Formats: sequence, C-alpha cells, structure tokens
Amino acid sequence: MSDTMLAAAFLGLIEGLTEFIPVSSTGHLLLVGHFLGFDSPGNTFEVVIQLGAVLAILTVYGARLWKVVTDAPRDPRARRFLFGILLAFLPAAAVGVLAHGYIKTVLFESPGLIAVMLIIGGIVLIFVDRSVPEPRYEDAMRLPMVVALGIGLFQVLSLVPGTSRSGATIVGALLMGVSKRAAAEFSFFLSMPTMAGAFSYDLWKSRDILDLSAMGDIAIGFALAFLSAVLIVKWLLNFVSRHGYALFGWWRIAVGSVALLLLWAGF
Repeated sequence: MSDTMLAAAFLGLIEGLTEFIPVSSTGHLLLVGHFLGFDSPGNTFEVVIQLGAVLAILTVYGARLWKVVTDAPRDPRARRFLFGILLAFLPAAAVGVLAHGYIKTVLFESPGLIAVMLIIGGIVLIFVDRSVPEPRYEDAMRLPMVVALGIGLFQVLSLVPGTSRSGATIVGALLMGVSKRAAAEFSFFLSMPTMAGAFSYDLWKSRDILDLSAMGDIAIGFALAFLSAVLIVKWLLNFVSRHGYALFGWWRIAVGSVALLLLWAGF
C-alpha cells in the first residue's frame, strides 16, 4: 500500500471516529492533512468521505427516520419533530451558502485558527458539562420549536473549522435544558440534512476543480469513514449518558495544544 493510500485510510478513520463526537472532524482532518502533507485539489477527498459518515447515520437511524416520515401525515408529534429539524438546519445552511468562499479559502487554510478553536471549544465543553442546568427535556423528538431553533443558531458557530458541528449543537442543547443523551441524539438527526446539504453544495461549488484521479484513495477513506462512524454512533449515546462530555473537552485541548506546538516549531 502506498504512502498516499495509508494517509487516505488514516484520514478516513479520523473522519468516521470524530464526525459525531464534539471534537471537530473537520479540524482533525485539516490539521492531520496539513502535517502529513496530504493535498487534495478542491478538497475532493474531504468532501467525498463525508458522505460515508452521512450513510453511517442513515444506517443506524434509517428505520426510525423512515417511520417518522411515514407517520408525519397523521401524527402531529412526527410533523413537529421534522419541522424542528428543518428549523434547526436553516440558519447554518443560509450562512454557509453566503460565506462559502471565505470559509473554504480563508478559514480552512488557517491551521493556527483551527488549533485555537479546538482549545477554546474544549474549555467551553468542560465548563458546560460540569455546570449544565437540570434537564427539562429528555426526549429528542419532543423539543419545543424555540429550543430547536436555538440549537440551529449554535450550529452556525461550527462553520468555523475546529469548533465542531456536534460540539456546538450539543453545547447549545445542554444550555437550553436538554439532557445529555437527548442532546446527542438531536445532534445526530440534525447532522443528516446538514451534512447531506454541505456535501451536495461543496460538490457543486467544486465541480470544476474536483480531482477524481485518486479514486482508490477516496474509496479507502470513504469505507473507513463509514465503518468507524457506525461504531461511534452506536457507542456514543450510552457513553455520554454515563460519563458526560468532559473527556472530549480534554481531548480537544490536548490536540489543539500539540498542533500549536508543532506549528510554532515550523511543521
């Protein structure tokens, strides 16, 4: 196996392991890619392997989501849940479209910013995990519309790489009284339209510069992203119910600090 394929496999594994936990998969991918010297014109590799994580969440939650969709015409609770997900999706979608060029050409090319955001996000996550108010909402499918919208507004913060989509939505949910398990579960559901939309839009905007010559590398990264994401999704809910999110905060601080040291050393 070539060095490039090994790097692709490693990056795919990172994508799947970090996409649904609050540590910023994009931040990890960009930093590791920077230090490995992994170059993907138009971010083709990073764009396509995200689809593996999207399919992973559909594999785990597909049956439940299909039931909600088919029940929606006759079940007000199902309709309210779907509307809540749509409402939470819209803020980041709108800002992401308007600021796409700046995000991709400036923020994604700033490893120092990514490392700093990992550290700041880790500190925030630890603080919120320890001081979170007593939960008022235990069911991810019964959140009030104002709570769903609030989570969606927090998701806008994740457009800065290193912040973490799941981290921003989980922190927002916890601050608004959602239980730790329900916060993670709502974040899972919200990830479906968010990641699918981001994947489709990125693919369209990059269509003229996509490099599909390295399909072998992309296939390896895609497969490992899918398999590792399936395992993480099944494991995460039980973990956070028992232990909370502080561990992920400390991980963020460690990764961000190491990255800053390496950047300071000239790597």
